[in-house]
Amino acid sequence: TGLIFPIAPLIRRARERGILTVIDGAHAPGQVPLDLEALGADFYAGNCHKWLMSPKGAAFLYARPEVQPLLEPLVVSWRNMSLSASPFIAANEFQGTRDIAAYLSVPAAIQFRKDYNWDNVQEYCYELLVYARREILKILGLPAICPEDPEWICQMAAHLLPPGDGAALKTRLYEEYGIEIPVQEMGAQQFLRISIQGYNTRAEVDTLLRALERLIPEYTTC
Repeated sequence: TGLIFPIAPLIRRARERGILTVIDGAHAPGQVPLDLEALGADFYAGNCHKWLMSPKGAAFLYARPEVQPLLEPLVVSWRNMSLSASPFIAANEFQGTRDIAAYLSVPAAIQFRKDYNWDNVQEYCYELLVYARREILKILGLPAICPEDPEWICQMAAHLLPPGDGAALKTRLYEEYGIEIPVQEMGAQQFLRISIQGYNTRAEVDTLLRALERLIPEYTTC
């Protein structure tokens, strides 16, 4: 959905009840501030190739020290017998001849964001997302799934679609307009999700809006 969930209080409440927390934070790194130790999740997985802009294949798995013994790798690292200060890292770090170049690129991706004032870029992205979201809601004529607030959305927004052929809509957006965009089913409903990164422009958003104005009436079955 692209929504920002209130995971911090959920983690606290789970901890109070002795429940382990496993967070799928695929889109968080590079899109929202992230302090893993302060957050306190038992396990947290995040991708670095999305909003952090490192190469595909770069991701991380964080585990609180207290729960690290619960994880055992399916493939044992060749360093697992070393006298490392962290048995968790030793058991998981090197697995065979896997190419770790993508992992090693992450510091450069972080430095790139610092060099180009990415906080300002993200403000631009949010403003463009808000514009796109307002216009898409007008085209669809359906309610928003969340408030227009940076506590809920940052650079992604999902929109409820009317009943119709979502797969055909996705295909036509790509083939006729060169637009790659997720159209997904969740339960009995379909959603279209937009993402705005620093390289996206107002002109590109307007192209999407024109495409939806044309295609939505043809897509809808009611």
